[in-house]
Amino acid sequence: MNERQRPSEIVLGVSGGVAAYKAALLVRLFTEAGHGVTVVPTDAALEFVGRATWEALSGRPVQTGVFENVHEVPHVRLGQNADLVVVAPATANTLARAAAGMADDLLTNTLLTARCPVLMAPAMHTEMWEHAATVANVATLRDRGVTVLDPAVGRLTGSDSGPGRLPEPEQIAAAATALLAGHPRDLSGRHVVVTAGGTREYLDPVRYLGNRSSGLQGVALAEAAVARGARVTLVAANVAVPTPAGVELVEVVSTEDLRRATLEHAAQADAVVMAAAPADFRPVSFADAKIKKRADGQAPTIELVENPDVLVEVVRQRDASTRPGVPVVVGFAAETGDANGTVLDHARAKLARKGCELLVVNDVSEGKVFGRTDSEAVILTAGGEAHEVPLGQKSALSHEIWRHVADLLA
Repeated sequence: MNERQRPSEIVLGVSGGVAAYKAALLVRLFTEAGHGVTVVPTDAALEFVGRATWEALSGRPVQTGVFENVHEVPHVRLGQNADLVVVAPATANTLARAAAGMADDLLTNTLLTARCPVLMAPAMHTEMWEHAATVANVATLRDRGVTVLDPAVGRLTGSDSGPGRLPEPEQIAAAATALLAGHPRDLSGRHVVVTAGGTREYLDPVRYLGNRSSGLQGVALAEAAVARGARVTLVAANVAVPTPAGVELVEVVSTEDLRRATLEHAAQADAVVMAAAPADFRPVSFADAKIKKRADGQAPTIELVENPDVLVEVVRQRDASTRPGVPVVVGFAAETGDANGTVLDHARAKLARKGCELLVVNDVSEGKVFGRTDSEAVILTAGGEAHEVPLGQKSALSHEIWRHVADLLA
């Protein structure tokens, strides 16, 4: 988990699917973080993982029916006392019953009585996930404020492969931790696009022009947006960091790749946060074979051409659209001071040139920011305000950025 939280009471619902075994790892992650975990499996889930496993891992008795320990009124008390309800895996059947408001077992009763955040991690075959009924059920749950993660893409039961795989337990735990942090759901119903990483401009099949961006900040932004209720598209340029659960991933390599993907997804987005570091220049030509050292010891001359300014193009596309004011566009500026001005001097000039609503300014002198899990920044507004964000986890900076974005959208 990325953030330390006070111990909480978590109800972990497990529905019937092969992926139920991964929920056992999720129990371990929650208990090791100090949380109390009550596992509520469906009868079908017990066909895959037995009651003894859940009781041994959670240290608590397990029940599935509303008529067990009736004097404790478990069908009401579990939901009332929970700080978070997680359902993993959430099968198509469980999603449908939850969307319909059914209460035919202990898990669905708990979902109806819970007034805490609810996180559901679907797992099913691709055809079931893409079926119109499941799409509608997921939309209904999200409209009610339930966080429904998008499933991962990968190997399913048997030889099948595609979207429908349960996200890894660590990813689900990270999403749960963000919900327990109590961040507002001020991006519910919004679609946001985040760019991350550093683009590469290849000289030949081996060498490229690039930069030191790791993608950590962009990934943290994507994770924070999910926690605040948004549907998130992450346009990732050469990012090795795992994609947060519930995020649509679009992988790109070059600045032109980044440009095309970002413009496509920004067209219908409510906000675009440009945390990637696109290469400013690219080679005029690409060598099909590796460039060899010359016998005379002279280095080859490489001619460069300027890349398009993706941030400016996103702003122009927005201004030319029929959707006034959206998307809200946030730029990033990795700056160093010089003889011509301070970091903020350069950043204010950049904000005026780019035309975005917010500019997040990082001082990257002496190796700051890149590849680190912490960051400090100044958020500049188009109105001239400067909001300092002190040194802290990149997740904290991410939530501060989304707070400003949510205010602008409101």
